[in-house]
Amino acid sequence: MFDHVTIRVSERDASRRFYETVLAPLGHVLSHSGDHFDEWNDFGLAQAREDRPVTRALHMAFVSRSREEADAFWRVGTEAGYASDGEPGLRPQYHESYYGAFLIDPDGNSAEAVYHGRAREGDNVIDHLWIRVADLAAAKRFYETIAPVLGLRIAGERAERFHVAARGRSFALVRGEPTSENVHIAFPVPDDTTVGEFHRLALAAGYRDNGPPGERRYHPGYYGAFVLDPDGNNVEAVHHNR
Repeated sequence: MFDHVTIRVSERDASRRFYETVLAPLGHVLSHSGDHFDEWNDFGLAQAREDRPVTRALHMAFVSRSREEADAFWRVGTEAGYASDGEPGLRPQYHESYYGAFLIDPDGNSAEAVYHGRAREGDNVIDHLWIRVADLAAAKRFYETIAPVLGLRIAGERAERFHVAARGRSFALVRGEPTSENVHIAFPVPDDTTVGEFHRLALAAGYRDNGPPGERRYHPGYYGAFVLDPDGNNVEAVHHNR
């Protein structure tokens, strides 16, 4: 469902070491490291700067292909001195086969390896996100506005959270403090016209512009548009023209 998710980090080298260490047992290897970004397929990190502050209070779950991989994720992380956020084990409150292990990254975000009792299709690194929001109803209105043009749908509504779903995956918007900050989420769309329609609909509904539709420097043909959600996170629609 994600084209990519990017976090901003306080010390790029330290964060790259953390994610290289803990994602390797899951079979996720660094796919790109350039002047500005380190990327593992649909997950990336970049150095924070004054106008793009550090990502905080985000929960990211990464695809694991077995319980043993989730165990190894936690083991290599804790042996390297990173803090545990929850030992490996079943989490039946999510579903009966949900098996997770949790660590804290260098900026205090929660990183999880999750196995659902079956192999995930595709080459995604990210399984799901939990994004804490200040106003759950406002977050829902935002996603209700942009969901149709992005091929998303609202699902799994509860008093304290709702899920946004597409193509067999989802992420959760959760009422709670501290709120998640400075998260960048990009969704794939089929053409440049849809990028423009995403931007037009969001601005017409009163949401803040963070970059009009147009080509970007990331690679030839990269066409994106950006808006801010009610908590100030950066949401993008992107077409790669490949």
